[in-house]
Amino acid sequence: MYWKELMHQCSEIGIGSLGIVIIISFFMGAVSALQTAYQLTSPVIPKSTIAQIVRDTVILEFAPTLVCIVLAGGVGSKIASELGNMRVSEQIDALEIMGINTKAYLVLPKILAALIVIPMLVIISAGLGIYGGRVAGVMSGILAPNIYDRGLLENFQPYNVAFAMSKAYTFSFLISSIPAYYGYHVEGGSLEIGRSSTKAVVVSCVAILFADYLLAALLLND
Repeated sequence: MYWKELMHQCSEIGIGSLGIVIIISFFMGAVSALQTAYQLTSPVIPKSTIAQIVRDTVILEFAPTLVCIVLAGGVGSKIASELGNMRVSEQIDALEIMGINTKAYLVLPKILAALIVIPMLVIISAGLGIYGGRVAGVMSGILAPNIYDRGLLENFQPYNVAFAMSKAYTFSFLISSIPAYYGYHVEGGSLEIGRSSTKAVVVSCVAILFADYLLAALLLND
């Protein structure tokens, strides 16, 4: 029963969010490449620097943070609304009367599914963002494909990927746990469900930005 619910939540969170993640990531990398090229006007700076900046910007900030903020709006509101509706319609009370641990059955699979699926979405987002920068750079004539590919390999630090994944797992927990709390403890009627859903998204976004700062201060401190 728990395994089936976990797989259902993985499908809901992962497959349901894949489309918006693909669109955002591709254009995010494309815009990053164009704006970087616009600012690097000095002839002394090699063109391959554009690829380095796009790569590091996408991996360190855009892929984990921006994508998770978008997911906080979509996934977070869905979790809060679903649990809030179950609480208001007394479905949670009925499950507790039947002897089912509602926190383990309703909340835990959502958090575990987010911890499994959202880091995968962040990896996909990083790859698509870098590829989007390549497509935009080549199509606009800013730099050749071989120069962009060479720039991707220059001065690459594998630690950046580990840092991005640490952010992804932290944000995944915030995206799932905060809306689950607000949805599970909602009181009142349908109006309160909407309010708790909105409040959950706002608190999740603020928590993500605050955690982003803390992780950067702790893990990027020389």
